Amino acid sequence: AGTAEQAAGRTRDQMATSSSTATTVAALLVTGCALAYGASTVFSTKSVPSLDDLDDVEENPDECITPELVVDVFDKLFMQMQQVVLQLSQQVQQLQMAGQSIPEKQLRQLLKGEFERALLAFQPKVYEDNDVDADCLEEATWEFLSTPDDYPKVKRAVERFQNLYQSISGEEVVGWTPSKGKSVASGRELSADELMKAAKLYFETITETMIDIAKAHKEAGKDLKSQEFQMEAATRSNEAAEDKIKKEMDISIGEFRSAVEKHQRNPIVGQTLGMLQMKQQQELMAAGLPLM
Repeated sequence: AGTAEQAAGRTRDQMATSSSTATTVAALLVTGCALAYGASTVFSTKSVPSLDDLDDVEENPDECITPELVVDVFDKLFMQMQQVVLQLSQQVQQLQMAGQSIPEKQLRQLLKGEFERALLAFQPKVYEDNDVDADCLEEATWEFLSTPDDYPKVKRAVERFQNLYQSISGEEVVGWTPSKGKSVASGRELSADELMKAAKLYFETITETMIDIAKAHKEAGKDLKSQEFQMEAATRSNEAAEDKIKKEMDISIGEFRSAVEKHQRNPIVGQTLGMLQMKQQQELMAAGLPLM
């Protein structure tokens, strides 16, 4: 946790000192559409283990945390925290519509504080449901991510949570691990026009995938408000959207999100992202899907 806090301090010093509320809204829209360093937030906010917990770990050295368990924990945390991000983004939009403007640095601090408070509340239940010790989970997660090509599902689950945290904090944390720090951005830089074209394809793919999954669940007599549906819809729709922009436009999700950060101050980009989200919500509601 100490290493993560030091890295966090260095990253916060690099943040922009001021901007409009609309800047933050634009970044939140992409993450909220369906959507570790960000993962280190999970570990740095964990509760302190008791002596009994430590004894249990020492008595069971052969207990193994599997990649599947790590993915399940981060998927559950993502689903819970995604709801928090959506609620926060709606509150920010309401402030903007009321004509209020908050300096970005102040807004980021407020949002980050709300995010981390909510995470503290959700973590114990997720750990308990998965019967996992936080320290063991942390060690296993970083171990798997030391060879990410061998554990692509772990990498995707952790980086998806990192993206969520990054959208709130404004800190560039995707790809962070204790061993290598933050990933160095690579790939081409997208123009505003390329970003808006990719965003349209991204949102449309998420919408189509969610509707297809909802139809399958309905036909099987399953509840669309269940956590099972929300988890499957969020995971598969995001994966489908990432694959779509990569296949049709040769744009990686990293390049896409970097472009959002780069162009989010462009009012045309912000307006386009807002309209895409509104269109998506209308189509999902028309299809009978609960807003996630």
